[in-house]
Amino acid sequence: MQETNNHFRFNTGVVGYPLLFVLFIWIVFWFEIRFGVDFNDFGVYPRTIVGLRGVIFSPFIHADITHLWHNTLPLLILSAALFFFYQKNAWKVLFIGMLLTGFLTWLLGRSANHIGASGVIYMLFGFLFFKGIVAKHFRLIALSFVVVFIYGSMVVYVFPIDPKISWEGHLSGLVTGILLALFIKKGVVTPDQYVWESDDFIPEEDEFLKHFDENGNFIESIPEETPDSSVTVIYEYKENTTDTDDSSKNEKSN
Repeated sequence: MQETNNHFRFNTGVVGYPLLFVLFIWIVFWFEIRFGVDFNDFGVYPRTIVGLRGVIFSPFIHADITHLWHNTLPLLILSAALFFFYQKNAWKVLFIGMLLTGFLTWLLGRSANHIGASGVIYMLFGFLFFKGIVAKHFRLIALSFVVVFIYGSMVVYVFPIDPKISWEGHLSGLVTGILLALFIKKGVVTPDQYVWESDDFIPEEDEFLKHFDENGNFIESIPEETPDSSVTVIYEYKENTTDTDDSSKNEKSN
């Protein structure tokens, strides 16, 4: 959606970009199955030079169809919400968030190939939730609660509860999303200001009381001077000479 005067209008990128992102991930997985290749070695391998390539490639690589399917729907929904509510910062959040998440995983992770888009999902989750609270905009706060309601259970996976799950990538994504929510301030929709929120707003009761002094005496207001609106009319007298002219014509004809 595009924002105009704090309102939203339709933009195909809101759905189009997330679909392309998810479609590309599925194409990569199809390519591995179709041609019998394995891209797992292109994941993030912590604290090695070659492992840095996974900062870019790892979000597009998945171990199996179950892993890919579990990441598809959250990635589609959260990225669509990002492009809808934060269109001016969507690409910035996506690219910086993906790189920073991968780099933190490279710093903190165990010695293994960390693959999958789950780090990006946790980054989007952290950004959408905390940015809505920080922005103090009721629509964005509502979005935050919706995100928590649907995906709040993901938070438990930032802890090492399953050795097969890259909790380091999840934690890195969540921390990255929170940092982006705190530091990205421009281009965020501002709350609508109602009349009663204005500094110049005077309630009706105060408007009435301002006509009385501190002792309760009525203060007579002096009427404002109005410009002189009188109109001057000038009459001009002109003698009627119609009869005289007619008599002279008659005398000449005789």
